[in-house]
Amino acid sequence: MKVSNLILGGLTALSLAATSAASAQNDMTHDAIAERLEPVGELCMVGDDCGTAAVAASSGGDQAASGGDIDGEAIYGQVCMACHDTGAAGAPMKADTDAWASRLEKGTETLYDHAINGFNAMPAKGGNPSLSDDEVKAAVDHLLATVQ
Repeated sequence: MKVSNLILGGLTALSLAATSAASAQNDMTHDAIAERLEPVGELCMVGDDCGTAAVAASSGGDQAASGGDIDGEAIYGQVCMACHDTGAAGAPMKADTDAWASRLEKGTETLYDHAINGFNAMPAKGGNPSLSDDEVKAAVDHLLATVQ
């Protein structure tokens, strides 16, 4: 009985090893290797266009340069919502009039300054240094429209 269990266990192990080797060979294709080696993110250096091009493209071109309206909602959706929709790091949540009341008393210019230069746990420009001051102001205006 023990010998038959040993033989059966050995055959099972051999079968699993053969199956594993066959599937490993399938994963060794050039495309599979390239996919596994793809970067998981991108590095944005100061001066590089790392966020505004996507915002401009989604809102119809380079509107800041052409004098058109900047899409504050799109910028908010790409940069600000991570904290202001969840309250992360103590960020006042969108549409929470009580949380925004004391901040609104300081005036819009102060809120612009805090958003552009950073304040408490909030990084400057929401952590996207490639945003222009006007783009940040447009995102702030979009956020404030929910509490005014």
